Amino acid sequence: MNVSDAIRTRRSVKLFKDTEPLDRETVESLIEAATWAPNHYFTEPWKFFVVQGEGREQLSDVMRKWATAKADDPGSPEAEKRIMKVAAKPMLAPTIIIVVLSRDLDNKKAVYTEDVCAVAAAVQNLLLEAHSKGIGAIWKSGAAYHAEPVKDFFKLRQDEEILGAVFLGESDMRKDVKVKRIPHREKTEWITGENQ
Repeated sequence: MNVSDAIRTRRSVKLFKDTEPLDRETVESLIEAATWAPNHYFTEPWKFFVVQGEGREQLSDVMRKWATAKADDPGSPEAEKRIMKVAAKPMLAPTIIIVVLSRDLDNKKAVYTEDVCAVAAAVQNLLLEAHSKGIGAIWKSGAAYHAEPVKDFFKLRQDEEILGAVFLGESDMRKDVKVKRIPHREKTEWITGENQ
């Protein structure tokens, strides 16, 4: 698959088959591809955590406790539904790669927004590499990933941030998802000096 095709045919997989987690070699190849992302001043501001097996259940438990503590009325049916939804997040796919912004604070040249962009580019590399190998993937984020108990679970420094979780496995999507994009011309302006 060439890069142009990979970019245009990649889709976010929302349903995964309940299969074995990806093997270590495959996961490491995805992460290695991620690390080739452009990053200003070679800051390489990323860190990755691979969560599989019982690790997913442990993360689920941390998220459930956080959601319960956050709920106004944890015993209400509405709150219980929200708590279960949060607790189910880590169980979506057999393999999760937690993607962390981990900046070198001693590097005076590093710029926060550039480092965030570098990590986002790394995730795109990872998603495209997964797609090229026929692995279903989706990049998800949300308040639960910014919760202190979740940061503590991964033993993150106070300045480190989870920018999302990439869920990986065999797709269980029943049909090909057709995606529409706003035409690029509607989002592009040319500044050539001739029209100024």
